[in-house]
Amino acid sequence: MSSSEAAACEPEMNNKATVEALYEALALGDAETASNLLASDLEWWFHGPPSCQYMMRILTGQSTHREFTFLPQNVTAIGAKVFVEGWEGDSVYWVHVWTVKDGTITQVREYFNTWITVQDLRPLTL
Repeated sequence: MSSSEAAACEPEMNNKATVEALYEALALGDAETASNLLASDLEWWFHGPPSCQYMMRILTGQSTHREFTFLPQNVTAIGAKVFVEGWEGDSVYWVHVWTVKDGTITQVREYFNTWITVQDLRPLTL
């Protein structure tokens, strides 16, 4: 890898490290560190069953980090976006897409158990 390619990857590596630090803080119940990584006007978008808004409840203090533990299985940074996916057992699958600007997380898109939603919207076959 050339020095210019390495320099181009550095922001992505920093963005990935920022998001990984958030998950680590959440796992430890470290609200102060998590808060310092997030923009005060974090833009939020959620797709999934309303009962699965665990991240929102954790970040707003409505629940503790013990209600649901986010264990990232795959973390990929592409530009300012960091894609994180995880699952628990056979039935709980989630994806977070974070936007990081200057070391601060400014946006999150959360997709949670979307297969349940798709399954519920399919027409019944008789």
